Amino acid sequence: MHSLSKTSLLNKIIIAIDGHSSCGKSTLAKAMGNALGYAYISTGDMYRAVTLYFIENQVDIKDKAAVLKALKQIKLHFVADENSNRIHLNGRDVSEEIRKMYVAELVSPVAIISEVRREMVRQQQAIGQQKGVVMDGRDIGTVVFPNAELKIFLTANVDVRAQRRFDELTAKGQHVDFAEVKNNLAERDHIDSTRADSPLRQADDAVVIDNSTLNHEQQLELALDLVRERVR
Repeated sequence: MHSLSKTSLLNKIIIAIDGHSSCGKSTLAKAMGNALGYAYISTGDMYRAVTLYFIENQVDIKDKAAVLKALKQIKLHFVADENSNRIHLNGRDVSEEIRKMYVAELVSPVAIISEVRREMVRQQQAIGQQKGVVMDGRDIGTVVFPNAELKIFLTANVDVRAQRRFDELTAKGQHVDFAEVKNNLAERDHIDSTRADSPLRQADDAVVIDNSTLNHEQQLELALDLVRERVR
């Protein structure tokens, strides 16, 4: 159902997926990467890992010199396993730790720092040079890869997104309040959309997918249909 011909796979493209928090960008990007044999990169995980480093090393995010010094100490890389790409911070797998609420609450203030964004964009563009990559985030189609062959803007109703995030955290044994989760999402949406550097916005040539009422299979098939159109 999801396979593409070997001929079409030779014509590798860059797929940029942008959208709001907890709308399933990573889930879709992983599934597309698996179906296409493409590398999958979660830029959100990169910003979360930087945030974790800042927290653990008590970096004052208002101190530009301290931020620049810290960024020079941060080495990020992804390691693929059977189910996902796991992010490593200075050689340590932090894939689970960066999902915790204490990190989530500080991601947006860290992600609006121009020095942080510039360094992450530099790394992301280097990763995508060979094409054959699916990358998700907030500014992939507008800033990181403005010439990506396929841009998807993923969205969903905020209550749906909050429930998904709540269920995800609860399943991991974290005790969270639904209202707190929803407020965190709304705050992140506002910060992401209004920041001065690389704000979240829909690229003019992006295809919008609202997955409020779609399951994983349905949204994947929609996305792969778009890939088929681009590689013909």
